[in-house]
Amino acid sequence: MGHDISGINKAREEIAYVRFSMGNYNAIILYDLLDAHNYYAGVSGTGKSCTYSKEQMEKAVGTYNQKFGNGTSISEKNWDLKQIRDFIQNCMETAQKEGNVIVYFG
Repeated sequence: MGHDISGINKAREEIAYVRFSMGNYNAIILYDLLDAHNYYAGVSGTGKSCTYSKEQMEKAVGTYNQKFGNGTSISEKNWDLKQIRDFIQNCMETAQKEGNVIVYFG
C-alpha cells in the first residue's frame, strides 16, 4: 500500500509521478496543495482521477512556493518536498500547454 500519484497529459502519457509509503505523513502536503482531500484514502489514494486547470495548478505551485520556497531552500534538503515540487511543476507546465492536466490518485 502507498500513495502512487500520476500526472497525465491529453495523450494519456504520464508526465509526472510521486510515491509515498502508506505511513508517510508528507503525502497529505500534496493532497492539500491540490485540494484533493476527497481522493485521500488513508494508506493510499482512492484510485480515482481529477482534471486540474492551468489556474488550479498555478495556484498549487504558488502555495508551495509560499510555504516551502522555490529555490535551494528546505525543499532541496527534503526528498518528499522536492518530489512534490517537481510533480506540481510538471503538472503545471502540461496544464499551461494543454489547458488542463489529469491527476490520478492511486
